[in-house]
Amino acid sequence: MNDTLKLSVIIPVYNEKDTIQRIITLVEGVPVAKEIVIVDDGSNDGSHELIRTCFEGRKGFKLIFHEKNQGKGKAIETGIRAASGDAVIIQDADLEYDPKDYLKLLRAMEENRVNVVYGSRFMGGAKVTALWHRSVNYFLTLLTNVLYGSRLTDMETCYKLIKTGTLRSITIESSGFEIEAELSAKLLKMKERILEVPISYKGRSYHQGKKIGWRDGVQAVITLFYHRFHP
Repeated sequence: MNDTLKLSVIIPVYNEKDTIQRIITLVEGVPVAKEIVIVDDGSNDGSHELIRTCFEGRKGFKLIFHEKNQGKGKAIETGIRAASGDAVIIQDADLEYDPKDYLKLLRAMEENRVNVVYGSRFMGGAKVTALWHRSVNYFLTLLTNVLYGSRLTDMETCYKLIKTGTLRSITIESSGFEIEAELSAKLLKMKERILEVPISYKGRSYHQGKKIGWRDGVQAVITLFYHRFHP
């Protein structure tokens, strides 16, 4: 793998004090050149204080704090502005995604010389989420493929590895979870080739802190249609 590529890992955080230290330990353990950009989006559960205590002043970290909760999209936008790496990946602050999979995505990016690689939870028909969430993801991905002529298997994946220059050419309008639909829509309209590789995934329940809900699915549908027909 090309060791000269620096990865910016953007971690949007909202009330994740129980998992933030563990996920950052896992991110740190991935053997690639990287910086970790933590954007606390107005947490009120102690995450803010924990992040400052554990990571402030540490080499390779950038800490940004929103005074109030603005949504995942806004947190990602803030992180992109602060990123200094050659490529960016988003890492949710929970433990659903395994940072070891960065290596798969980076290898695919290098070997295929593409600007965008998605980590797919569903390649090969994997059933790694609850039926309701899996059905919603299948529907949103199918809708994306119909509207944009793509052949994706997991449009909603958090693991979107994107070259920084490509990502910064996108004006982000989303404030919430619909950021995933917006990024996919705009990349496809730009005619970017989106390569997918299989990744591992361990979904959590609402009881465990999962935040995305049916309203976010509706907003994703609206976002896909809006960007398909908006200039």
